[in-house]
Amino acid sequence: MDSCRRTGLSGVLCSLSLLCVILDIQLDGVLGATHVEIEHHLEMGRKLLAAGQLAEALSHYHSAVEGDSKNYLTYYKRAAVFLAMGKSKSALPDLTRAIQLKPDFLAARLQRGNILLKQGNTQEAREDFEAVLQRSSDHEEAQDQLMRANELEELQEEANAAYHQGDYSTTISVLERVIEISPWDPESRELRAECYIRMGDPQKAIQDLTPTTRLRNDNRAAFLKLSMLHYSLGEHHESLNHIRECLKLDQDDKECFSHYKQVKKLSKQLDSAEELIHMERYQEAIDKYESVMKTEPNVPYYTNLAKERICFCFVKVKLAHAAIDVCSEAHQRDPRNANILRDRAEAYIMNQDYERAVEDYQEAREFDDNQDIREGLERAQKLLKISRKRDYYKILGVSRNANKQEIIKAYRKLAQQWHPDNFQSETEKKEAEKKFIDIASAKEVLTDAEMRQKFDAGEDPLDPENQQGGGGGQGWPFGHFDPFQSGGSFHFKFHQN
Repeated sequence: MDSCRRTGLSGVLCSLSLLCVILDIQLDGVLGATHVEIEHHLEMGRKLLAAGQLAEALSHYHSAVEGDSKNYLTYYKRAAVFLAMGKSKSALPDLTRAIQLKPDFLAARLQRGNILLKQGNTQEAREDFEAVLQRSSDHEEAQDQLMRANELEELQEEANAAYHQGDYSTTISVLERVIEISPWDPESRELRAECYIRMGDPQKAIQDLTPTTRLRNDNRAAFLKLSMLHYSLGEHHESLNHIRECLKLDQDDKECFSHYKQVKKLSKQLDSAEELIHMERYQEAIDKYESVMKTEPNVPYYTNLAKERICFCFVKVKLAHAAIDVCSEAHQRDPRNANILRDRAEAYIMNQDYERAVEDYQEAREFDDNQDIREGLERAQKLLKISRKRDYYKILGVSRNANKQEIIKAYRKLAQQWHPDNFQSETEKKEAEKKFIDIASAKEVLTDAEMRQKFDAGEDPLDPENQQGGGGGQGWPFGHFDPFQSGGSFHFKFHQN
């Protein structure tokens, strides 16, 4: 107050003056502490960046920028961390802010120009390189990059011209160099993907489109196209993943939602069908695959898959004729599918058509020489060899999946028909006796679980070559069974002439 009196200030003005002095002193203290903190964050950021701890370094640079929004070097250093993390889009605003604060900051202009060039922005990149050369005409990197920007612009024009002329092969060739110069340009990758689609190579299109989902913000179009490409290839789970990403960006996107409903429905049916097969509920699986073909009749992959799996299921439920029909149709659709050939071979075996079974297994081995197919071929060849001697199923006229009652019934009927007592001449009797022996042998093998299993595996249990002692040299192929004193309620005897 004494000082106020000396200066002649009134009481109120004097109080305000003193308050301002106090505030200035306090503000100086705060700013001094902030400066120390900023230096600390910058130093920590530098050390962590050098140590490769990028996330921690970025956190310190964030704090430094918040503490001093006028320091161009702080923005530049944070941009360097973003670039080290592969986040070029995040680095651009910081480089631009650094240039705004210091227009003659050549390092920032060069760095921004390099990013813009990699993004395919030739005009903006050229402006940055020219700005560097205006202040440093002999800057070698700026000169080289300016030449690359000019080259890129010419290549982009050449690629677009070739595409509009329908010359997709040339477009792809030119875009190879374009993408080499500007790997972060989504347009070039999208154009090349479109060329691959038109040339019938969806896999390469997928490879180009996948990174564009990160190179563009809200790239719903790319997610939709990726989903549709995976869908066309039968990769329904991948298709579902991509279309869900589209809906995350906008749940009301009509195109994405429409495709999502289709993919979800089909994917659910396919997964359910395979689960039913795993549970051995084959008829239900057949019905489910029939539904798959109705849900998606226009994409060949799904019809082919459904036919293949229905073929497999018919074999499992031992419907030989149905299996052969479906497997044959599936084979026409997909001639190089070893699974279809394997399953049809098994259906042929059930149908006792061993020659065709061997042919199918041999063809299957051309496409997939796995153990399952090799063993199947070996079994089919054994059955063919046996069938040329005696096929017990054919002898009784029953299917390979006939049950014991059906086998006994067939045996009784044929035993009555071919008993030698029913024939007069010696020639007829001898022929009947031979047939009767075969009928009795068939009944003996097929009603014995162990012997039938051996026969189904391609081994004749009554073949002397497969016997280990006993039975050799006998009139019957087995010593313990006399067909003329067997047959349940039937009692046969020869009448001597």
